Amino acid sequence: MGPGVNIDSVDINQILKTLPHRYPFLLIDRVINIRDDYSGVGIKNVSVTDPAFQGHFPERPVYPGVLMIEGMAQTAGVIGILSVVGTEKPRAVYFLTIDKCKFRKPVMPGDTVEYHMRSIGRRKTMWWFHGEAKVNGAIVAEADVGAMLTD
Repeated sequence: MGPGVNIDSVDINQILKTLPHRYPFLLIDRVINIRDDYSGVGIKNVSVTDPAFQGHFPERPVYPGVLMIEGMAQTAGVIGILSVVGTEKPRAVYFLTIDKCKFRKPVMPGDTVEYHMRSIGRRKTMWWFHGEAKVNGAIVAEADVGAMLTD
């Protein structure tokens, strides 16, 4: 993306064209507000029918924190991949690092999680993002994630 280029919304169809992830491991529904500073917001509508709730936990469904971190990484992947211009689009995103990870509040079915991601560094095909997962404006999890974009 060049200066001044912004994408207001990426729907599920574009996400499916951008990321290699598929059900049950595609963990974002939409990405909004992608900006030329490599920031954006991933949206996950948490449903009681999500596969994780079969075992986490049947009597008290809590959305797993590790899936929120993966949702952050997928959001960062969409931002990174869509920002590559003038070259072949990368087709895979691999986790490199997870740092400063904190889980603050449980997320339940019916919640909408917003993954607020902003780039904190880039070197060639490696990207680092700071993410805050929010529900109704309150931070439920946060982490710094690093990923490599590749073919």
